[in-house]
Formats: sequence, C-alpha cells, structure tokens
Amino acid sequence: MYDISTKKIQIALLIALLLLGNVNAYTQDKSGLRISLLTCSPGEDLYALFGHTAIRVTDSVSLTDIVYNYGTFNFSDPNFYIKFARGKLLYYLSAERYNDFAAGYYYEGRTIREQVLNATESEKMDIHQALRSNLREENRYYHYDFFLDNCTTRPRDLLLSHLHPAPQLPAVMDTRTTFREAIHLYLNHGKQYWSKLGIDILLGARTDVIMQPMQQLFLPDNLMTAMDTTTVNNRVLLTTSPYHLETTIPDAPLVTPGWAIGLISILFAFITTRSKKAFAAWTDRLIFFVTGFLGVILVFMWVATDHTMTKNNYNLVWALPTHLVISLWVNSAARWVKFYFLTTAFVTGILAICWFILPQHMNPALLPWVLLVIYRSSVKYISHAG
Repeated sequence: MYDISTKKIQIALLIALLLLGNVNAYTQDKSGLRISLLTCSPGEDLYALFGHTAIRVTDSVSLTDIVYNYGTFNFSDPNFYIKFARGKLLYYLSAERYNDFAAGYYYEGRTIREQVLNATESEKMDIHQALRSNLREENRYYHYDFFLDNCTTRPRDLLLSHLHPAPQLPAVMDTRTTFREAIHLYLNHGKQYWSKLGIDILLGARTDVIMQPMQQLFLPDNLMTAMDTTTVNNRVLLTTSPYHLETTIPDAPLVTPGWAIGLISILFAFITTRSKKAFAAWTDRLIFFVTGFLGVILVFMWVATDHTMTKNNYNLVWALPTHLVISLWVNSAARWVKFYFLTTAFVTGILAICWFILPQHMNPALLPWVLLVIYRSSVKYISHAG
C-alpha cells in the first residue's frame, strides 16, 4: 500500500514538473513570434538566376504570417528603363502573406528553404520592430546595388544587428573568389552564356576584386549556408536541411557567343579582303561604328550611372568611343587618320597579348572581334602609308 501511494505521488510530481516546465517555457517567451530566413532557389530567367532572400515573421498572438521582401520595385515607375540603366531605380521593402509569396515560387517549380531563427524573445521583438519600421513609407526605399546592397544583404544586416552578440559569419566560398567568379558559377550553371558575355562587357575591374567573407553573402545561397553553420556561445542560430543548387540542367543555347562572334569576325575579315573597295569600306565603317558605339555605352556606364562595378573597365581599351568618329573616315588619307589606325593597332595588339593576364577578366568570346579590329586597323594604316 505504501509503495502504491509513493508511486502515485511520484507520477503526480512528474506531471506537475512537466506542466511547470511548459509554463516556464511560455513565460520565457511571451512574444509569440517565429522569425525565419527564407531562401528561394534560382530560377531559369536571368532576373531569378541567383535566387532570392526574404524574412518570414509568424505571430501566434495576432495570427499573422508575413513575409518581408526587400527585392520589390515598381515596373510602372516613370522612366523605368533609364533609371534602371543608371542605377537610380528605387527598390523597396514590401510585406505580403506567406501563402501569397510562396505561391509564385511553387508555380515556377522553385523551392523555398526556411531556417528558423533560434533567438531570444527580445531579439525577435527587436527584429520584428525593425522590419515594421523599415516598412514605413519614409524608410522603405533604397538604391539597389546587386553586389553591395540588395535583397539578401539587407536581411543579413538587419538580422545580425539584432543578435547579441553579433555572429561572425564564415566564408562559404574559396577565400580567393572574386565577385565575377561568384556570379559566373550561376551563369554557367544556368547556361546563360550570352548574359555572361554582356555582364563581362559591362562590369569593370572592380568586379574582379577578391571578396571578403561578409561580401560573399550577397548571394542568397551563401547567406543561408553561412547562417546555417554559425554558432554564438554554442547556440545554433539556424537549423535547416542541406541545400544545393538545383540539379536540373537547362538546355544550352544553339549558338554560343564564341562561335557567333568568331564566325562574324571571319566573315567580315573575308569581305574586307576580297570584296570591292566600296563594299569593303562600308564593312570597315560597320566594324568601327559598332565597336565605337559599344565604347560610348561603356563610358556612359562608368561616368553617368550609380553602378559601382561598371567603372575602371578595361574593355574600353579596344572598344574606344572614338571609333564611332573614325568610322566616317576609314578611307581618308589624312595624316591623323593614318596615325589613329597605327595607334589603334598597336594599343589593341598589346591588349590582345595580355588578354588573359589583365587585372580584369576579359571574356574569351570577344577575342576574335578584337583581332578583327587589329587586323583592319593595320590594313588601313598600311594602305594609307602606301
């Protein structure tokens, strides 16, 4: 009888302790908040190729489930394309229900990985308050920078500024990786070879700077991986299942930039060599006009935009804006024209020799066109000299 009563008392005490534990757990965190980092997998289109990051806030008290998204912009903004080209288009923080946010990604067949933040009550409340403050009309807009201030760096900075102590996020790529090499991984994986060519033309030497560990986290996958492996005082910040780039391989374009530019360059070289003088002159005009026009665009991206990575562009050594003017004088026998073609052949020739050792990565697909410019400049100088 004594044993039975003792056992009942022990069971009652155990139940009481369990209930007390639940009460204590509840009293420790009255916020009812659940903060998550959402990482959306890359899509097939260029704008979605690098994935996306957002913050999810689930509130069990107000029964809300909101996603805060720093990657929003207004496509109907006046002069949208001009502002976008000049880096002056304002992005802003938006908020929407999680189900609405997720529906678009699921429709595209893209995954959303959620990492739940293991934060204290005060940390979660501070993060939530900061998001609501950033959502105000006077705070929500910012000038987007793909590498330095984007939809991933904003959530990164907000979360880290409200975690105490602030975690030191590790490097998740090779410590010698440059910005350009990081985006090349995605461009190559997505077989976006033409987009890669355009990006390599527009982005200057600053893109070839080695990234610091925190700078690597401008990419959603990198931030997710870094946060997932980070601990503060032996406290795991985030937990998630392993994540990798999608294994599906998209179809490669039928014609790659290297083949296309190579064939066009050979064709133009043949036309200017074998065709009648008048037709060859018009072909030369086209060659130098296209090259000069590209140079004007590169100068514009350097001096007339807010983009940080389009400056110090070595492509301007071969794509001289002055080629636009010389295209009107290709058959002139003037001394200055002769000197211009000599200088062009010499400077561009040195560039071609140093193509693969320059401080800036130069896309190999451009080399046939560069050799064409050298060839036609040399021919023009010799013909004028004769």
